[in-house]
Amino acid sequence: MAEFAVDWVDAFSARPFGGNGCAVVHDAARLDDETCMAFVRETSLVECTFLGPSERADLRVRYFLASGEIPFAGHPTVASVASLLHRGLAQPGPLVLETGAGLVPVEASRDETGIGVSMTQVAPRFGPEVPREMVAAALSLRPEDILAPPEIVSTGLPFCITLLGDVDTALRARLDVPALEAMMRHLGAGPGEMSEPYIIVRQGMTEAGDTFGRLLLPPPNPPEDAFTGSATGAAAAWLWHHGLIDSPRYTAEQGHGMGRPGSAEVEVLGPPEAITGVRVAGQAHVLMSGTLHL
Repeated sequence: MAEFAVDWVDAFSARPFGGNGCAVVHDAARLDDETCMAFVRETSLVECTFLGPSERADLRVRYFLASGEIPFAGHPTVASVASLLHRGLAQPGPLVLETGAGLVPVEASRDETGIGVSMTQVAPRFGPEVPREMVAAALSLRPEDILAPPEIVSTGLPFCITLLGDVDTALRARLDVPALEAMMRHLGAGPGEMSEPYIIVRQGMTEAGDTFGRLLLPPPNPPEDAFTGSATGAAAAWLWHHGLIDSPRYTAEQGHGMGRPGSAEVEVLGPPEAITGVRVAGQAHVLMSGTLHL
């Protein structure tokens, strides 16, 4: 029987039960896909990471949903680095992670407030616009609730960035899975491929926040993601690129409607017409540590 060290980390929060949870499994990048997916389903988390050695970077990170592997994810990156610091496997300072989306530089810190992680996501790729009617149907909203043409954007993982007018409208959204699948067929996505609408509004849930986001997920995932670091980066790039925010630096909030408040400090790098990356930083709390027996 093989044994693997594992940490359950709440990312984008300095306190227990805030932000988004992720289980980080060490020395496990060699595990087969089915085992990784089964572990994610066992935890009921949205994503888990499986770490291993890299010939190109300081560490290799594999990211899994219950439905399969994805190239990159934000809160699991924060969780993975926090787990390394917690176990003394890394020291505060710069690290480079090998991911399916390429090499991701991160900066780790630790002080009296806890563990902090800053990641620099890759330059955005702007994809097609999506008809408002399709996105509104997928979110059980009206087309007029969407303030700008939704657009597929990726800083490592694609999302349909969808700007709404206020927090109340954002909290009213409910995922319609058949309508989401129809939207994806329109985009030419293959079976299992999704670029879910990431809801963004230009106001926070607290006085500290400048934006509030939500990500609703189809089965077999949990119905909602508590904090989505990759989508936060994509949304920031989209807002800055289209002149919808006045400053490339702001505080993003997510998860408050779920009772799991999280926040990130965001900075879009470069001018709106030539963005070179997006820096997303947040804190993390190691909630549990143990051993996985397989």
